[in-house]
Amino acid sequence: MRSSASPLDRASVEVVVPRQPGRLPGVGMAGFRQGAPANLSIAMVAHPSVTLFVDLSDGNGLVHDADGRRERGSTVVGLAPGGLRLGGGAAGGIECLQIRLSPVLAVAVFGASADLSGTVVSWEDVWGRDAGRTEERLRAAASWDERFTIAADALGRRAGAGPSLDPEVTAAWWLMRTSRGRVRVDSLASEVGWSRKRLWSRFRSQIGLTPKHAARLVRFDHAVRLLAAGNAAARVAAESGYVDQAHLHREVKAFTGVTPTAVAAAPWLAIDDVAWPGSLADPAPFAAPAPPTSPVRRVPAR
Repeated sequence: MRSSASPLDRASVEVVVPRQPGRLPGVGMAGFRQGAPANLSIAMVAHPSVTLFVDLSDGNGLVHDADGRRERGSTVVGLAPGGLRLGGGAAGGIECLQIRLSPVLAVAVFGASADLSGTVVSWEDVWGRDAGRTEERLRAAASWDERFTIAADALGRRAGAGPSLDPEVTAAWWLMRTSRGRVRVDSLASEVGWSRKRLWSRFRSQIGLTPKHAARLVRFDHAVRLLAAGNAAARVAAESGYVDQAHLHREVKAFTGVTPTAVAAAPWLAIDDVAWPGSLADPAPFAAPAPPTSPVRRVPAR
């Protein structure tokens, strides 16, 4: 990204969330609009989900840059994509729909979640012509409520026709999320009835990360939200299960390239409590329903 790009102005961003809980467990949606013309460049913080960004801007729109690979327009961001930045500019401002999917559901919706890990790819490369048709419908929609409905219908059709994970892999991921990453691989293997070697192999081939790496990502996600809430690093390290503060520092650096102090002030985290009022609800091994989310439209004061 160019050095002239601006950081995210939190007060200038309008955030809209669905009024009703989603029908699919493991899906979260939020609409974003920055009305003022801008040339943005912001570092994104890794999250334990596969993310679809639908670019609804006019003009140049969104640009994703992950470790030197650049994609423009609507994109799918896999798990742990490395040094990811979101940028772009448009005369009328930036507008997009962001959809977070649990890796469990992403396998069905995108066909192969494992192939997306560590990468950023064009939505069209994943969905083909259906991506363009869906984007056109989203652009033509009269309201965010209509956009959320269109997106949910499209995801539902894909999920119903797509492949699924081994139940043991689904259960292992669910245990990671419910334990906030504080679980050993040996314990996961015992819980799902597999050997450590089989779990390692099947989990990596279907999710795209090893069980250990996935658990680290889940624990990191919990820790950075505690940091963003203003908690001291020493307390966050203790509550998140790190050996000490130095261990937390190393993990934050590994996932973001910056210190815990810097990541706590990341603008992307500053809007997470608005866009995602509750944590992403992963499907339980037996498809327990997702908890309800707050039906509210959130527009920051100017």
